[in-house]
Amino acid sequence: MPARRTLSASALALAGALALAACGSSAQPAAEDTSAAPSGSASDAGTTTIEHAFGTTTIEGTPERVATVNWANHEVPLALGVVPVGMAAANFGDDDGDGLLPWVEERLTELDAETPVLFDETDGIDFEAVADTDPDVILAAYSGLTQEDYDTLSEIAPVVAYPESAWATPWREVITVNAAGMGMAEEGEELVASLEAEIEEAVAGYPQLAGRSTMFLTHVDPTDLSEVSFYTAHDTRAAFFEDLGLATPASVAEASASNDQFSGTVSAERVDVFSDVEIIVTYGDEELVATLSGDPLLSQMPAVANGAIVSLPGSDPLGTAANPTPLAISWVLDDYLALLAQAADASATAS
Repeated sequence: MPARRTLSASALALAGALALAACGSSAQPAAEDTSAAPSGSASDAGTTTIEHAFGTTTIEGTPERVATVNWANHEVPLALGVVPVGMAAANFGDDDGDGLLPWVEERLTELDAETPVLFDETDGIDFEAVADTDPDVILAAYSGLTQEDYDTLSEIAPVVAYPESAWATPWREVITVNAAGMGMAEEGEELVASLEAEIEEAVAGYPQLAGRSTMFLTHVDPTDLSEVSFYTAHDTRAAFFEDLGLATPASVAEASASNDQFSGTVSAERVDVFSDVEIIVTYGDEELVATLSGDPLLSQMPAVANGAIVSLPGSDPLGTAANPTPLAISWVLDDYLALLAQAADASATAS
């Protein structure tokens, strides 16, 4: 089944309307309706105030020059029809080495826009490059900013940081918080609603997924299976399972309750705690699946024993899109659901 290479028809229609709204709003700032603002934000007389993990950011008027740092934040303005002046280059899943993921490249083409300045974040945020774009606001609702990063960026422009924890902002909040920072809170809510409707329609075609307990293994080292690392319920990849009709295993939920970290690790000798896991998603290939199946401890996990494993190529756009972002959701949804459904069928056949 081919992946969706562009936004869905409904999302395209919405994006077009939002782009017109963005063009109309850039002429003069307007007060926002606070009922549409995300939690922790408020707007009054053209001033937007956003509360986040590092304090409060106040943004005057409607920003015209939007810069973004870290993963995927640029997808929010792009989805809303606004081209950033600068954004982070893709350093994971970039299939052709141009610094753009395919869904971002396609969106730029749809907007008839040139590629923005790409920040090389291989060694961290390039503060000088960000400053050179002269932004009015810097979006980072989904990010790993440190206090030092935030303070340095704040010297350049107002910064929209993550609400609570690094790398743990759900995709809906990534949209609503960043959109509020752009003075487009209402448009952000509309985009969320459009994507929710698209997901609901697609999931309806895969009833076998309903309630299947699913976990995401991460950093699997085939040469050392003495530990099992996994994304907790705080991670956006694992949280996305519930949008797809799947369930969080009680074992993963319990392991996630003790802290707010996005990943956890247990000894392989305690792998029986994951006896409630029906489907496993991980980054790897068929060789990794065979390695898991041949391990005397990990093979005891029901999902491994039943062959209910979705192995995603870590350097491929499909693997990258398992982390839900505003543009990637439409691009990957059909393919991802089909792979999960195959695993669910394997689990059902074995049980």
